[in-house]
Amino acid sequence: MENKQIIKILKQTAKLMELFGENDFKVRSYNSAVFNLEKSDTALSTLSQTELEKIDGVGKSIAKAIAEINETGQLSVLEDMLSKTPDGVLEMLDIKGVGPKKIKVLWEELKVESLEALLEACKQDKVSKLKGFGAKTQDKIIQMVQFKMQNRGWLHYSKAEAIAKSLLESLKQAFPKIQSSLCGSIRRKMEVTNTVEIIVGTDDFEAIETFIKKADHLELDEKKSGPFTLRATETNAFCQVVIYLCKPENFYNELFSKTANPQHLGILLKDEKTLYTVLKEQKFDSEEAIYKSVDLPYIAPELREGFKEFEWASEQKLPKLVEMEDLKGILHNHSTYSDGQHSLEKMATYCKELGYEYLGITDHSKTAVYANGLYENRIKDQHEEIEALNSRLGPFKIFKGIESDILNDGALDYADDVLASFDFIVASIHSGLQMDEKAATERLIKAVSNPFTTMLGHPTGRLLLQREGYPINHKAVIDACAEYGVIIEINANPWRLDLDWRYVSYALEKGVMISINPDAHAMNGYHDMYYGVCVGRKGGLTAEMTFNAKSAKEVASHFEKRKEKALAAVK
Repeated sequence: MENKQIIKILKQTAKLMELFGENDFKVRSYNSAVFNLEKSDTALSTLSQTELEKIDGVGKSIAKAIAEINETGQLSVLEDMLSKTPDGVLEMLDIKGVGPKKIKVLWEELKVESLEALLEACKQDKVSKLKGFGAKTQDKIIQMVQFKMQNRGWLHYSKAEAIAKSLLESLKQAFPKIQSSLCGSIRRKMEVTNTVEIIVGTDDFEAIETFIKKADHLELDEKKSGPFTLRATETNAFCQVVIYLCKPENFYNELFSKTANPQHLGILLKDEKTLYTVLKEQKFDSEEAIYKSVDLPYIAPELREGFKEFEWASEQKLPKLVEMEDLKGILHNHSTYSDGQHSLEKMATYCKELGYEYLGITDHSKTAVYANGLYENRIKDQHEEIEALNSRLGPFKIFKGIESDILNDGALDYADDVLASFDFIVASIHSGLQMDEKAATERLIKAVSNPFTTMLGHPTGRLLLQREGYPINHKAVIDACAEYGVIIEINANPWRLDLDWRYVSYALEKGVMISINPDAHAMNGYHDMYYGVCVGRKGGLTAEMTFNAKSAKEVASHFEKRKEKALAAVK
């Protein structure tokens, strides 16, 4: 079992212990162990109980728990608590900002056992009257519960794509001669989806249906299925799966119609035709041929949203979309200097092994106390280590960065002389997320106007399917970035994907460079770059407008000129 799976079990155990009133010392010991284990890169599954006990923050009881997980794949104390906890209460525990102790009060005093019951209790003003709650907490719970209920059954793209590709690979292995592909929102690489869609071209529909009936983790819904559509539930993620069946000669027409957004298919083209009309008139042997029939160049699946793709195509400005291979470096990453799992050396070495030219290390700044943010005295230590590593790893380059917290008034949380010690600054918001649109926008614009700000990090702070981003006027913020020469990141973490792809094209129109950043807190976080590329491509991002598609030399030159300008501005 991987470390993250073991840690997930320990986290859930601590949460349920708190729910069931276990003593605070025991709960804290689990949380402390989790904190330390998240920083460890040692494979916990390979360690004996004695070896586990030697890890900082892991005592005998937790070492014993990990040993039990390694041996049985589960933890008996957790399984016992799960058996006593209604599913609805478990769902309530995932409400952002409402801890287990408050859920315990709601469950015991109001007998609330589901999100629906909790929402009703709030609407009847019962929650605000409980000790430790109040009207503001009740309003926040209403907002979070409604958000969570709206997103039931939805998955992050990263998880949905993994499910879809696994199923597609199984189909191809079982039926090597069939035509098959991802389609729908998965193929368009939407940031979230509630359905995994696959299309299969075959003459033997019955064989595919039999395969689905026997497939692991799939439950076919025969009542909702039809002769050309098989509907099932993926039982691990509880997401909907749809397999479209068609004859081989209809494959490309069906693939096209089942991929594109209806707005893409319905736009009027030459001779007052739509792509719907074209697909009905003729069978095609490729998607390129479909576009060619209406005198259009091939439009990548990611762009088929009815957004700007036809405008670009008609003006012969269809962008050559950025590819993973275009990226030359990885900026915005964390090490054990703040809340990262791996040391600076390991983060740098792995980045180099992946073939990148440079790494931007941006540990948290001092305001982020919860993330072990860097006070001024520790910055010097990190910079000395970076210089030593650059001497040893060259020509690979580590750039000295920081993710500086944007304070409530829009200021960054270091003095100018400290900011000047870095090669670049990623300015991000991590607190004060309850501002209205005007205040939040003004806060970001002030941070962007700081001459030391190189890049704006995750502009809305959203966590997809978990927390809405703070409301901002995207165009006003992008205009400010254009005015002050600030880069905007696409945060490639699958939970963020922020800047939203719908605003990427506006940024490009304004001449604002985009940096695809993983916000990696561990070495494997680098692989999230792929999801950032997906977002960029959906917005029409090219390699020319992608900052980290530049060489290490070009990036260094940009940082140096930016700092010179900042120093001149603050004199």
